Amino acid sequence: MDSSENNVDAVVDAVKERGAQPHLVDGTMLRDKASALDAISAALSFPDYFGKNLDALYDCLRDLSWLQEGEHVLIWVAPETLRIADPTGYSGIKRALEDAAASASESRPLSVVFTESG
Repeated sequence: MDSSENNVDAVVDAVKERGAQPHLVDGTMLRDKASALDAISAALSFPDYFGKNLDALYDCLRDLSWLQEGEHVLIWVAPETLRIADPTGYSGIKRALEDAAASASESRPLSVVFTESG
């Protein structure tokens, strides 16, 4: 197990210890906005009506009504892959994640953790 796996495991353990639900996004293969939106959608089990754009991402992240109540933490491993491959896409997604986390539902608050690889 390399140090990045240890780091991810430590983050997941810390999330679980505080009683929150971790949702992992493996960013190591995400090279464009569309693949990142798909990965986030899968990690958080977005409903079929997710529109696969930044506005829809923000809307779904603020809702999360299909998930159990309690805090949810999106852990994005290796965000640098998308940041390097598609800086504009990364910037838009990061902004949507941060804005949604700042105004998430009280019954299903959202936190976002970016974990660099290696």
